[in-house]
Amino acid sequence: MTRVPPGEGSVRMQPGAPSPSRGATGSCRDRGSATVAVVGVVGVLLAMTVGGLMVISAVVASHRAHSAADLAALGAAAALVRGEPALTACAFAGAVASRNGAGLVTCQSQPDLSVTIEVRVPATMSHVGLASARSRAGPSP
Repeated sequence: MTRVPPGEGSVRMQPGAPSPSRGATGSCRDRGSATVAVVGVVGVLLAMTVGGLMVISAVVASHRAHSAADLAALGAAAALVRGEPALTACAFAGAVASRNGAGLVTCQSQPDLSVTIEVRVPATMSHVGLASARSRAGPSP
């Protein structure tokens, strides 16, 4: 193996000549551009993640509202069939809705022992709002 003496075989740049990574003025114009691109990509991914979480929160709240309304309507209709007064049946529906994380909005009983319930459930993310659902239980109309 042959040793190359210092200065031989190496490339020397003339003083003041632009380097391959620098522009003609000697400054690095591209420096930090990858950082800006990465920050932009991270920002877009973060916005998409938050948006996705908001949609998921709304869907979960909707499902919870439908389940709570169905259960409350069935409970109120069962109370009416047992002979309970409409006020007691609606109070029972409110209790069932409350146990399922919903608030009872309306409860209407009909003479045919059917009941219509409307409930509202807050979404887990505060900016999404409330999900509401309506359910009817009783004999077919």
